[in-house]
Amino acid sequence: MVFDLDMIKAHYESLPKKIDQVTRKLGRPITLAEKILYTHLHPDSPLHVYNRGKDYVFFAPDRVAMQDATAQMALLQFMMCGRSQAAVPSTVHCDHLIQAKTGADQDLKTAISDNSEVYDFLESVSNKYGIGFWKPGAGIIHQIVLENYAFPGAMMIGTDSHTPNAGGLGMIAIGVGGADAVDVMVGMPWELKMPKLIGVKLTGKMSGWTSSKDVILKVAGILTVKGGTGAIVEYFGPGAESMSCTGKGTICNMGAEIGATTSVFGYDESMSRYLRATGREEVAKMADRIAHHLTGDIECYQEPDKYFDQVIEIDLSILEPHINGPYTPDLAWPISKFAEAVKKNGYPQKLEVGLIGSCTNSSYEDLDRAASIARQAVAKKLKVKSEFTVTPGSEQIRFTVERDGLLGAFEDIGGVVLANACGPCIGQWARHTDDPNRANSIITSFNRNFSKRNDGNPQTRSFVASPEIVTAMAIAGDLAFNPLTDTLLNEAGEKVKLDPPTGQELPPKGFDVGDAGYVEPASDSSSVAISVAPTSTRLQLLTPFIPITQAQLKSMRALIKAKGKCTTDHISMAGPWLVYRGHLENISNNCLIGAINFFNEETNKVLNFVENQYMAVPDSARAYQKAGVSTVVFGEENYGEGSSREHAAMEPRYLGVKAVIVKSFARIHETNLKKQGMLALTFVNTADYDRIRQDDTIDIMGLAEMAPGKNMKVVLHHTDGTQDTFEVAHTYNEQQIEWVKAGSALNKIREELGA
Repeated sequence: MVFDLDMIKAHYESLPKKIDQVTRKLGRPITLAEKILYTHLHPDSPLHVYNRGKDYVFFAPDRVAMQDATAQMALLQFMMCGRSQAAVPSTVHCDHLIQAKTGADQDLKTAISDNSEVYDFLESVSNKYGIGFWKPGAGIIHQIVLENYAFPGAMMIGTDSHTPNAGGLGMIAIGVGGADAVDVMVGMPWELKMPKLIGVKLTGKMSGWTSSKDVILKVAGILTVKGGTGAIVEYFGPGAESMSCTGKGTICNMGAEIGATTSVFGYDESMSRYLRATGREEVAKMADRIAHHLTGDIECYQEPDKYFDQVIEIDLSILEPHINGPYTPDLAWPISKFAEAVKKNGYPQKLEVGLIGSCTNSSYEDLDRAASIARQAVAKKLKVKSEFTVTPGSEQIRFTVERDGLLGAFEDIGGVVLANACGPCIGQWARHTDDPNRANSIITSFNRNFSKRNDGNPQTRSFVASPEIVTAMAIAGDLAFNPLTDTLLNEAGEKVKLDPPTGQELPPKGFDVGDAGYVEPASDSSSVAISVAPTSTRLQLLTPFIPITQAQLKSMRALIKAKGKCTTDHISMAGPWLVYRGHLENISNNCLIGAINFFNEETNKVLNFVENQYMAVPDSARAYQKAGVSTVVFGEENYGEGSSREHAAMEPRYLGVKAVIVKSFARIHETNLKKQGMLALTFVNTADYDRIRQDDTIDIMGLAEMAPGKNMKVVLHHTDGTQDTFEVAHTYNEQQIEWVKAGSALNKIREELGA
């Protein structure tokens, strides 16, 4: 079944003419990213040259994808808009709420039972508004999109930061908050600052232990977690063409960890092969006919410095496998240097768990290469020293790799196959451990490794690598093991060495599946009823936010001055809190509980000046709110890094926070704050962060005069009678200022639609 075939046909029929118009308007060769962006301009942004990194532009994406944890809030907002159907093809994927505990079958049954209220809500809303629904167990959103919906030259937004996975199939796919999804689903223009362009030229060809995962691990080390902010990363060169389509998807997926808007590869034979293998031969034929329009112009790749804002070159022939971490995905170690780093930094050398799969690395090729290592372990009489888990990305992948014996190879070495879901990657992991606070090391083929992310233990050192490296390390049970050079002692007392992995790009017998897990929306939705019980602890209908006033910006208190890395995991934890993602009041009880308080270097312990005692952050916020005192959050660099979860913006808003003032923002989080009608401000002079005292009262001046490019002023009233005054900047345009005036972007939409 090819989804949305008529839409794809229409897109490809109109694309050559549109690209010709763009080329003439820009007056030069154009990159792939520019081709897709400019051919998806909304009528509210007419065709002309937009300045990268400066101009806000309206786009018209082709589709929307939502995972169950973020879909709840997105759909609760959409329901307030008065629309009868989603304006563009949209889907919901149930992948985040399944906890990994014992194994796929039992874990899935438990999830369906425990989450029935949420699943029923999502399915009924999908039926009501013409949205495709993928059942629990169908697979992870990004793998499902790659297998079924992504197509070269298209544009999609998704309510998950790893939506860029679809860039592996030549698509501009961007992670957003739920309020952005609502824009597109109601048929309104979607806004984005025109991204800068980073070109990554890949030469040579991978061999041996090196895989596509190592490309993005290397790039993360070069660019860091904020180096891609506000930019699209476009990969090109002979090295790019030598990779599989799913390998390209891995690179684009983890591009979220460098803060990039998205990442993309140009259309080539590997994408054509993948489209055909996944039952979309018609799409492949159409794409093949206009292939030169689905990649960047050759001149852009011949002289990339002329067309990209930054260029990186990587020779795949000499690229080493990498292991990144702990605690941040950009701490990159070539494997030849990793053992030394383990010993020098005191990382626990015993490897307790190896985990492969996830939305980043669960393709047939990934699992086949890892399975080749597992087979070697059996043949060479090696026992696995670490716990080992496997997470298939979709039911189609799981069904196919079980048929072809890959799952059996993992089970032969003691591997446990988990449900087709996010599981341990997002903290949905009931880890088997004798001490949940012990310092320990794990290694995964996932994409993100922030403190406490996988298992809630701040003492877990989590490292990221390719599935084949993870499998080899799990066999060794030793973080200092280098499979490229080291030997292992087998059951017979012999020294044996693992051979490099091998694997097929696509299944030789083709993909197969019994029940893929798709539920088509009802053809007649008039009788579909959506109910949310007032007593529910999981779901809660939304009440519109009230606009911020200048009076509320006087005599405020600092809710918290966050120190160091403050990701969306710190602001709104996942794991056990996922159950409240559809209930704003309840999930607000986790607001900023993971952030480190600058004044005592503790988490979830701040001094409240109404109660005159230390309190949990959410409790302190509620105490201030009850007393009519507005609050401010302060933070450092790349604040809000990580997930697209808009709860990290909605919770502070709900609890009375009026402004977030930081040294710099991660892109998605800054947008989410704006959407919720808050003030997202940055220090003009980052040293002003140091001026903020715990007992200050704070004024923010200039709300009435707020205008694009015009700074606002902060006055700190210290208890010793002195004051500090400094400027803060913002990136709001005229429309975004209207969101603040209306109370939120949703309020503005409802006003315009008359809902």
